[in-house]
Amino acid sequence: MFELCWRPLQWCFGGGRGVDELLWQMDLKPHASGDYSIAVVQANSFLEDQGQVFTSPSATYVGVYDGHGGPEASRFITHHLFPLLHKFATEQGGLSEDVIRKAFDATEQEFFHLVKQSWPAQPQIASVGSCCLFGAISNDVLYVANLGDSRAVLGRRYSGQANSPVVAQRLSTDHNVGVEEVRKEVRALHPDDSHIVVYTHGVWRIKGIIQVSRSIGDVYLKKPEFNRHPLFLQYRSPIPVKGPVMTAEPSIVVRKLNPQDMFLIFASDGLWEHLSDEAAVEIVFKNPRVGIAKRLVRAAIQEAARKREMRYEDIKRIEKGVRRHFHDDITVIVIYLDHSRGSQTGRPMDGCLFDSTSAPVDIFSLSTEIAKA
Repeated sequence: MFELCWRPLQWCFGGGRGVDELLWQMDLKPHASGDYSIAVVQANSFLEDQGQVFTSPSATYVGVYDGHGGPEASRFITHHLFPLLHKFATEQGGLSEDVIRKAFDATEQEFFHLVKQSWPAQPQIASVGSCCLFGAISNDVLYVANLGDSRAVLGRRYSGQANSPVVAQRLSTDHNVGVEEVRKEVRALHPDDSHIVVYTHGVWRIKGIIQVSRSIGDVYLKKPEFNRHPLFLQYRSPIPVKGPVMTAEPSIVVRKLNPQDMFLIFASDGLWEHLSDEAAVEIVFKNPRVGIAKRLVRAAIQEAARKREMRYEDIKRIEKGVRRHFHDDITVIVIYLDHSRGSQTGRPMDGCLFDSTSAPVDIFSLSTEIAKA
C-alpha cells in the first residue's frame, strides 16, 4: 500500500514552504464508475480518524471511522469491516442490508473480544470507541450505513438538464444527542433514567459523557459490568447505568443511482462542524476534481481559523494535540459518479482489477519519515 501512495505523498510532503505536516491526501484515483479523492488532517496527539477505499470492477467500498477515547477502535475497524463484508457478501450471493448489518455486528463482537483480552493490562480500552460510516456502490445501487455522526452527502442535479442547479441530499443519520430526535429516541429507550441525557459544558451528552448514541466499541457504556470493575475504577469514576446506553445498530439507506447523481462526500464530523452540507457540495461542484478532498479539508480549517480570528497559516503551524483545541481530526472522501465503466477520462484503473487506499495511521510520523528520506 505504501508503494501505491509514495508519489502523492512525496508531492504532499516535499518540504516546500507552506506544507501542512499534519495533512495527507490522495489527489485522484479511479474507481469502477468514476474517480475518488481522499484527504485527512490530524489534530489529536494520536490520529483517531481512519479512512479507506476499496475498488474492484464490480464494487467500490468507502469507510470513514471517527474514533474517540483513543485510536484503537477506528484502526480495528479498518482491518476488519471490509473483510467481513466480503465474507458475508460471498456467502449470501451479493451485498445487501442483511450483509451490512451482519458485518457491523461481527465487527462489534470481535472488538469486544479484543477488549476482553486486552483490558487487564489496558483497562482504558473499554472506553475506546468509534463512529463508523460505510458506503458501497454495486450494480448501480448505493448503500450507506452509519453509526455516530460522520456523514454522507450526495451532490445531485435538481433535474436532468445540464444547467440544472446542484443540490445537497444527506444520506446518513446523525446519531448525536445534540439532535432533538436522537435525544427523544434515547430517552424513550430509558424511561426510568431521568439523567440518561444531560446538558453539560454547552452540549447534550449521554450520562454527561458522550454525544453519539451509536458506535463500535465504548464497551463500558454497553456492558455495565466493565465500568464497575476494580480495574476500570483505577482510572475513572463509576457510571450509574443499569444496562446498555449505546448500540451498534446501523442506520442503512439503499437507493438506485440515477444520472442526476454527480458525487458523494463521506466525511467525519470534523468537516461538518465547520461546513454545511450545501457549502461542501458547492465546493465540490465548482472546483476541479484533482485534490478536491484536500480542498474541503482546507475550507473547514479556514472556517475554524476564522471563528478564532486567526489565519489558516496560523493553525497549520500548531502541533498535534494542541491543534485539537482549534479543530478535530478531519477525514474526507469524495466519490465522483460518472455512470459508466471506467473513469470519466477513459483511463483504465492503472491495470489493477483490485485496489485499496487507506489513510496513514499517524500523519505526523509519516511526514517526518518522508522529510528525512
